[in-house]
Formats: sequence, C-alpha cells, structure tokens
Amino acid sequence: MPELPEVETVRRGLQPVLEGARLSRTRQNRPDLRFPFPDRFAERLDGATVERIDRRAKYLLMVLSTGETWVSHLGMTGRFTLDGRQLGEFEEPAPIAGKHEHMSFCATKDAATHRIGFADARRFGFMGLIPTDQIETHPWFAGMGPEPLGNRFSGTHLAEAFSGKKQNIKVSLLDQRMVAGLGNIYVCEALYRARISPLIAAG
Repeated sequence: MPELPEVETVRRGLQPVLEGARLSRTRQNRPDLRFPFPDRFAERLDGATVERIDRRAKYLLMVLSTGETWVSHLGMTGRFTLDGRQLGEFEEPAPIAGKHEHMSFCATKDAATHRIGFADARRFGFMGLIPTDQIETHPWFAGMGPEPLGNRFSGTHLAEAFSGKKQNIKVSLLDQRMVAGLGNIYVCEALYRARISPLIAAG
C-alpha cells in the first residue's frame, strides 16, 4: 500500500502539470471505487482551476478555485497516469490501465493540455470533494496527528502521545492520531534502524 513517501512522490509528479491548470473533459467510468464517487463529480471538476496540490498523510489534496478540495486516496493499487505514462521510474513497469482506469480528465496550462487518468485494479482507493474550509474538521482528517517531517513532530510529541500506553510501539506508530502517514513498511524500517523491538510497550 502506498505510504507517505510514495504519495508525496505522486504529488510532486502531478504538481508541475496540475497547479494552475484548468480541468476539463472529466470522465467517470464507474459509480464507485471503495466508496461512491461524489454526486455530480465530473460536473463539479470541469471548469475548475487547481490552485495548489498538497498532501496530508496518505491523501492527495487538490485545492480548487470553486471552494472545494478534491481529495484522493490511492488505496493499495491506485495510480495516476500522465499522458498514458506512469509517474516516476520503477524497476517493473505498471500494467497498462485498460479496464482498470476508472476516471480521467484533461488539464490545460500555458497552452499545453495533458490527459491524466486514475487506475485502480483492486478499487481500494477513493475520492471526495470537500469544502476547502472544512478539511480539518472532516472525518477523514479530524484528529489526525502531525506529519513525521513537519515542525509539529518531535521526540517530545511522541513521549507525550505514548505516555502510559501499554499497546506495543509498532501498533502505536501506525495509529494515524499519533503520527500521520506512516504505514507498516516504514514503521518496521524505523524500528529496525533504531534497534527497538516492535513488541515493547509504547509507554
């Protein structure tokens, strides 16, 4: 499953093309992914300009000129393609999207238009359109902990968050209320490098 670094890589790949681009020709090929697409999804995207593209934990956030933010979660197999190519360089190329491309759109910026698709073979990803001024209080984000690379994250934060916890440290680090964006791979790697057993109590 894509974790914080992979989602950040996707964000950086989309940023030069999407920020400042006008969206058009949005096509939705099925009614749902893990959850149903938002009502009038294509209609609400078409004509909007992407003001910026951010990331929060494992979510991509595309802030739109309409006052909404388009939120995307890649799930396990979700991926964006740019003009038919996958973003980034990989040892093994991803399969052609084909029937697994569930939505697509065009982004126009500086007289150049690019086609961007979203494919998800297992359909564990999902998308939403949320009023931008309500992102922090939305159930997907409310109570989420600090970013591990952000200024709010520190040893002091972890010490306070884990104080008195009997739950093991690996499970505690996976709790998105403690630290946002960490998953199994990076928690295991961090504990291994720190020579900390994943089974000891967090507190």
